[in-house]
Amino acid sequence: MLIHHHHRTTCRLCEANRLDLVVPITPTPMADAYVPAEQRAEVQPCYPLDMYQCRACGHVQLLDVVDPQLLFRQYSYFSGRSSGLVRHFEQYAENVIRKTGLATGTLVVDIGSNDGCFLRFFQDRGLRVLGVDPAENVARAANESGIETLPEFFDAALAARIVRERGPAQVVAANNVFAHTDDMAGMADAVRSLLADDGVFVFEVSYLLDVIDHMLLGTIFHEHLCYHSVTPLDAFLGRHGMELIDVERVSIQGGSLIGMAQRAGGPRAVAPAVGELKALEDLRDLHNPATLRAFSSRLEHVRSGVSSLLRGLYDRGHVIAGFGAARGGTLLMYHFGLGDILAFIVDDSPGKQGLFSPGFHIPVLPTGALYDRRPDYAFILAWVHSRTIIQSHRPYLDAGGRFITCFPKIETWDAVSMKGAGCGGPANQ
Repeated sequence: MLIHHHHRTTCRLCEANRLDLVVPITPTPMADAYVPAEQRAEVQPCYPLDMYQCRACGHVQLLDVVDPQLLFRQYSYFSGRSSGLVRHFEQYAENVIRKTGLATGTLVVDIGSNDGCFLRFFQDRGLRVLGVDPAENVARAANESGIETLPEFFDAALAARIVRERGPAQVVAANNVFAHTDDMAGMADAVRSLLADDGVFVFEVSYLLDVIDHMLLGTIFHEHLCYHSVTPLDAFLGRHGMELIDVERVSIQGGSLIGMAQRAGGPRAVAPAVGELKALEDLRDLHNPATLRAFSSRLEHVRSGVSSLLRGLYDRGHVIAGFGAARGGTLLMYHFGLGDILAFIVDDSPGKQGLFSPGFHIPVLPTGALYDRRPDYAFILAWVHSRTIIQSHRPYLDAGGRFITCFPKIETWDAVSMKGAGCGGPANQ
């Protein structure tokens, strides 16, 4: 039998072997592994999602690593299809150009460039761009749209090839991929070798403090091996010949961190924001395993409450649908035990409609099924978008349906609670 994952025993950032299990999570299939009808009979393997914290440096991470060939070679997510993400990338790119004073014709390389959405804003300003993304289907789409993209995994050999053929990069970007590699040391060294002497490395990652404060379960899946915070990340970059010179908290994905680094001894001064966030992390005791265990206890409280509520409704004969075939929904369905409770899932994306959810193989239908089938309740799996979803589907509530949300607390919404401005208050149970 093929082995598609392994369990590492050392910290991904500092190589220490003192690792504490801080957030146990039910194993799940790959979060976005929705399948067509002809594959419903196939059993999809589940992989561990437990979160560990390094006692030496404080870094939080998954130790169970799924084969990246399975995760990334074929990919269903296209950045350019999210209007909110496109707007975010436009502002992000403008900030990088403003801060670095990039000259026309200099090279920008994006690792994990997806469909080239981020690079296009640099290309439009007269810069040379190159994407690197192992997802063959996505890289093909990027190339067809005019963003040159190499369908490869980024490593030291590829970095050397790019420098040899195109020269060093003034900007290397790694957005939502600087948490995806098991070999963080190798990636950091390859990035440093690709950078020009006065170049910058910019990256965006999910920020651990936001994961805890906002319970961002949608960010916890097998692709995201690292849950970064500034203190261990700063030390890690220093060990690999780079220095963190700026950080910024942004609201995208529920709460993320944009970092900027340069080669050690580079020309730019370290911004005050780096020290300020490190001080905040100390104040919040972020690198103490007790803090993560408290987060785990909060998650267990929500899990117990959701399971009890939905199981009770199901046992009384109510029909319950899920809303949102999001990657984060896979964790909710498994950790909350919803596999036999949800009758179907609705989603706005034509690419997900007609497929079946990972593992449980719950059918994904167009959003119109809310009105055609009229489930008694719709549990929002794409919970980060709960407010927008509820406000966009008031007719479902007016027809007697109810939405259930689980964060920041468990609430049920009906037509009465939606009267007035905003979302109003939750319906009584």
